[in-house]
Amino acid sequence: MNATNDIVQKLWSLCHVLRDDGITYLQYVTELTYLLFLKMAQETETESQFPAMYRWGDLVAKDGIEQLTFYRAVLLELGSNTSSERVQVIFANAQTALKQPRILKKLVQSIDELDWYSAKQEGLGDLYEGLLEKNASEKKSGAGQYFTPRPLIDCMVELIRPQPGELVQDPAAGTGGFLIASARYIKRHTDDLFDLTEAEQSFQRHQAFYGIELVQDAHRLLLMNMLLHGIEGAVSLGDTLSSDGQQLPKANVILTNPPFGTKKGGGLPTRDDFTFSTSNKQLAFLQHIYRSLLPEGRAAVVLPDNVLFEDGQGRSIRADLMDKSNLHTILRLPTGIFYAQGVKTNVLFFQRGKTDKGNTRQVWIYDMRTNMPSFGKRIPLMRSHFQEFELAYGDDPNGNSQRVDQGELGRWRCFTREAIAKRGENLDISWLRDESLHSGDSLLEPEEIAALIMTKLQTAMEEMEALTALLEGEEVAESAALLE
Repeated sequence: MNATNDIVQKLWSLCHVLRDDGITYLQYVTELTYLLFLKMAQETETESQFPAMYRWGDLVAKDGIEQLTFYRAVLLELGSNTSSERVQVIFANAQTALKQPRILKKLVQSIDELDWYSAKQEGLGDLYEGLLEKNASEKKSGAGQYFTPRPLIDCMVELIRPQPGELVQDPAAGTGGFLIASARYIKRHTDDLFDLTEAEQSFQRHQAFYGIELVQDAHRLLLMNMLLHGIEGAVSLGDTLSSDGQQLPKANVILTNPPFGTKKGGGLPTRDDFTFSTSNKQLAFLQHIYRSLLPEGRAAVVLPDNVLFEDGQGRSIRADLMDKSNLHTILRLPTGIFYAQGVKTNVLFFQRGKTDKGNTRQVWIYDMRTNMPSFGKRIPLMRSHFQEFELAYGDDPNGNSQRVDQGELGRWRCFTREAIAKRGENLDISWLRDESLHSGDSLLEPEEIAALIMTKLQTAMEEMEALTALLEGEEVAESAALLE
């Protein structure tokens, strides 16, 4: 992986050049995606998917304003029907943010001079993922919302254990981390798919992995990422909280990290199949997830704390989840691992029942947050940090391994369904003494305190928006009645 890391560093250093042209980090990665795709097609001898005269060699041969003008024409052409279907989707509505010919020339030359032989040996997919990870770790890029830390993804996939022949869905696909990690897990356990029949291999490449992404630039990166990892599943551009989500096939496995906040533009999801109306994105996504699992299908989903304690519809949705599914495990994650500093999150692990009633009898909670460091650039989150939790979780993906409650001084505890009901279906349970609160040395940074305040304000705004939508609906109904 040394060559890959070296190339990622070289590519990322070019973003400093682009600042002179007013390019943001996300624009930079998108711009790199266009150029890298052209170059990688040349390196992998797959340029036949591009129309003739619009390929990497044609771009390199030009100079100055002619090169920039030609590059704009290339983006337009590759998004048209003269390209293959996958290329059209990647370049749909593609536009360059570059304004200075010298900047484009610098990018093209630098990409052309990279050690492509070593990159191909180590895997072009790994190179691209390294670039996405670098972008997500840069706070100013704002791209962390599309990128779940890889150590967390790998932990979730390892415990859920996707199998060959299973349908794996991510309804908030981002740049494809969960889908790609699931594909990698299956390849690792099937000798790179060679243990499977030809038909089974085809299923893994073309049908097993699918999902939806709302933001077009993120969707572009997602398609590129999947393509470089040899996955051609149906990952569409759309809104899971609209009718797009209703059309997704049911899954054996769902792994996802839904976006934080309220539904875009406020208001309620536009789906008509949800039992409980809410403007809270995470609660709406949670409904989608447990309703989209096939009987005995399993899920692991990252959700913020407010999903565990929010009253009203939140309480009803949690009760419905525990009725329809066996919510067997909750992992309380440490702070600092996502782009929004101070946001407190959890992973919910559950299995859809064969029936719709009484599936959860007990919930095991692992506290990986209390008296843990706040992760970030100073203390990076590593795969090893999840080792104790994975041991406690056990080998069974559905939480049926032998488990031992560690008591009030341990991080691993069991709570009965009856005890949770007495708490008003509140799953935000903690029991460990927080030493930072008693030492006089609070671990909370100012930005974390600000994030906590924002979370409370956001919850209040969501409730107000939902109430407003409800009242407006009642007014419309009254007006209609009067007209009759």
